[in-house]
Amino acid sequence: WGGQPYRDCMACTDFILSQYQYLNADKVGALGASYGGYMINWINGHDQEKKFKCLVNHDGIFGLKNLYYTTEEQWFPEWEFGIPYVTNPSDESKKDSRFNPDDANASKTGPSQYELYDPSLFVDQWETPTLVIQGCKDYRVVETEGIATFTALQRKGIESRFLVFPDENHWCLKAQNSMQWYLTVTQWLEKFLK
Repeated sequence: WGGQPYRDCMACTDFILSQYQYLNADKVGALGASYGGYMINWINGHDQEKKFKCLVNHDGIFGLKNLYYTTEEQWFPEWEFGIPYVTNPSDESKKDSRFNPDDANASKTGPSQYELYDPSLFVDQWETPTLVIQGCKDYRVVETEGIATFTALQRKGIESRFLVFPDENHWCLKAQNSMQWYLTVTQWLEKFLK
C-alpha cells in the first residue's frame, strides 16, 4: 500500500512536471478518496521533498490496525495484509528498509504490513496543510479515521480543516452536499495553489 504505489505516485508526479513546462512545480496539490485518502496520509508522512503544497483526504485511512477492527469490509485487509498479529510479512513489506529479519529484537516473523504501512505511525513527519472530509455513515472507513487524521493535524499545528457530512456514506451523493464538497475543495486548493 505504501510501498510501490507510493513510489509510482511520486514518479508520476515528477514525470508529469518534467513533461509539461506550463505546469508550476511550486503549486502542486494532491487529492485522494478511500484508498486515495489513505495515500494522502501516507504522502504526508513520507514526502521528504515536500512536493505538495496542500492535500485533500476524503474518507481516508488513518490507522490500518484500527481500520481492520472497525470496517464492514474485512475481506480487503485480510486478503492484502492477512489477519493482524497472525501472518508473516509479505514480499513487498520485506523490501521496506525497516524490515530486518536479523534483528534480535524483532518478532519471529518481523513486522507485518499493518505496522509497515500504517500512516498513523508517521504523524511525526506530517507538515502539509490538509483538508479532511468524512461521511458519518461510512462503514468502510468509519468516521473516527477522519477525526483521528484531523486531530493529528491540529495537535501538530498544521493548517487543516475538517468537513463532515452527517448524512453521507463513503461517497458524497446528495446534491447539496456535493455542491458543498466541490466548493470547499476548490477554496482549499485556491488558498494554497493560486
